[in-house]
Amino acid sequence: MRKEDKSTIIETIAATIKGYDHFYLTDIATLNSAKTSDLRRECAKQEIKLMVVKNTLLQKALESLEGDYSELNASLKGNTAIMFSNSANAPAKLIAKYKKEGIPSLKAAYVQESFYVGSENLGALENIKSKNELIGDVIAALQSPAKNVISALQSGGNTIHGVLETLSKR
Repeated sequence: MRKEDKSTIIETIAATIKGYDHFYLTDIATLNSAKTSDLRRECAKQEIKLMVVKNTLLQKALESLEGDYSELNASLKGNTAIMFSNSANAPAKLIAKYKKEGIPSLKAAYVQESFYVGSENLGALENIKSKNELIGDVIAALQSPAKNVISALQSGGNTIHGVLETLSKR
């Protein structure tokens, strides 16, 4: 590969990393062509970008970015595919779904400005909530007391109405 081609690929990888909030490093070498196609289709449905890269080019792309990504260097061995996503847990759920079949494996992840190295972190990554899910939880928690008060007032009104109606009939 020519040096110009390599620099173009490094710039493309770096730009893609900047364009997404989270990325996962996986090994999908053991997938056959049918499973790889299925994985790519599933990634497209869930707005996950899948890119197979050379480790040295990925490492140079990470070095060109602001911030320290050196924790991921130990994971850059063997075949590497990157799953880019703006949802923190979508790639983890997809990897877990395919892992039940024995493949692919999680090498590392950069999620919510933290590094997760090793496949033992897959369960924790699946349970990470996205920003929108957290906002939904907060709104639900805030609405709950108000709903309870309204419900109590409505049921109390019906009870009082029922008592008054029964008394008036007697």
